[in-house]
Amino acid sequence: MADHIKIHRAGGTWTVRAGGAVIGESRNALILQEGSYPEVVYFPREDLAMAFLDTSDHTSVCPHKGTASYFHIQTKSQTIENAAWSYESPHDGVAQIRDHLAFYENKATVEQV
Repeated sequence: MADHIKIHRAGGTWTVRAGGAVIGESRNALILQEGSYPEVVYFPREDLAMAFLDTSDHTSVCPHKGTASYFHIQTKSQTIENAAWSYESPHDGVAQIRDHLAFYENKATVEQV
């Protein structure tokens, strides 16, 4: 793993909400800290209501984590585009985030409850 990336288990219960819907709740979330960037909470896929998430054609590449796939959140009243991302095949040093999704804070609400 790159020296500037740290991953640890998030304490307690975490939720993610968007468009008035609870997308997920987890006691198994991970926190990824990369350098001076804000911490990011990654939710295990099995703790998310994947029916709310549609795959996007958008991708991006991080030299430290790999290629990210993106997801739209589909709520009753709107589609929130590219609101979440996942590293389907992350680099070995960050393999813990495989099968996890993270959410943009300006598109979903992530909080500890």
